Amino acid sequence: MDPTATIIFIIASFVLGGLVVLKKDTLSPGLRRGMAIFSIIFIAFAFFLIVYAFFTMGSA
Repeated sequence: MDPTATIIFIIASFVLGGLVVLKKDTLSPGLRRGMAIFSIIFIAFAFFLIVYAFFTMGSA
């Protein structure tokens, strides 16, 4: 697994989550709900990738 792509995805998902939290007042309700759901999914997958990277750290 390419660590560069993983790191970019992790950073992007946390930035998306931060933007949704910071701009929640300016987003329309429908868009806010959809972006919040996608952000939760992306952040959960990013946490999974972080944990997976820790478990497979010494095997390469």
